[in-house]
Parts: sequence; C-alpha cells; structure tokens
Amino acid sequence: MPGTTPTTDIPPQQAVARDAHWATKLARLRARQLPEQVLQLCDDLAAKQRLDQAKLNLARLRMADVETGGEQAELVAAQAAFDEVSVQLTFKALPRPVLDGLIRQNPPTEEQAETGDAWNPESFPPALVAAAHIERDEKGNVVEGMTVQDAQDLLDSWPIAESNSLFTAAWQAQQINRSTVRELGKD
Repeated sequence: MPGTTPTTDIPPQQAVARDAHWATKLARLRARQLPEQVLQLCDDLAAKQRLDQAKLNLARLRMADVETGGEQAELVAAQAAFDEVSVQLTFKALPRPVLDGLIRQNPPTEEQAETGDAWNPESFPPALVAAAHIERDEKGNVVEGMTVQDAQDLLDSWPIAESNSLFTAAWQAQQINRSTVRELGKD
C-alpha cells in the first residue's frame, strides 16, 4: 500500500516496555482480594455498654481537645473484652457473575416484581448470606461455612433488627467500593 511503512516482526522497544508495564498492572488487578464485611454479635450487654461508654467518653474529650490517654486505654480494654465475648461472621464480596447468577436463581414473583423487587425477598437473603459467608480455621484458611438452611434458620429465629443486620452485612460486602476516580489535568 502506498504511504504506509512496512512493519517488522520486532516491536519497538517502547511498545515492549509498555506491554511489560501493562502485564504487571494486570497481574496486580487480577490478584486483588475481594472485600470483606464483618458482623459482630454480642449477647453480653455489660460488655457492649462498657464499649459504648468508652467510645462516648473518648469522643467527648476529643471534642473538648483534652488529653485522652486514660480514655484511649479504656477503649482498647473495652474493645478487647467485647471482642472476647462476641461472635464474628465474615462476608466476602462475590464475583459479579456469581452474584448475578444468585439473583437469577431467586427471581421475584410477578407480584414482587410489580412492587419493585429485583429478587425474591424470601429466598434470596438466605442464599446470599450462605454464599457470601466465609469461615476461617486457626491458620486463616477458608473452610466450609454457613449453609442456606443455616442462614434461613438464623434469619427466621433472630429478632427483626438482628435478622436485618445479618442480611445487610452480606449485602454490604457486595457494595464495598475501594476505587477512586481521579481527574487529571485540573488544578
């Protein structure tokens, strides 16, 4: 073709360097860990009240711009005591195709769709809770966690606020956004 330059089998050094840069960046993007959300449950009212009071005391002193050394130590101790008597459930974000498939497996009824539901509010919550829940052994390895039946039992047997918190923690894990968009060229 007239006006075109012949190509060679050897790419320019700049293109090779750019490809190496992209390959490294792509490897980092593919190696990212999925975000997690933790739901902490505590039945020890005294431990919860102690932690809440320690947080409140520290906040008041910080607002007054007063030294907080003792209150900071109390907060650390109260948090440790709270953690010791609490149960934690960890939920991990699902890859988008998995979440989309879960939603497709739990479609709303016609009536539910007419009221704006994107999924079946009876079957989707336990399915999501079970799918997103991860449990780790003492070495940190992920082991089998909650079943759909386990999730359904918890959602049905807990008070409404805690049942909502269970589903919300699993759903929020799907909503965590760790990205930032920067505008270049603006001062």
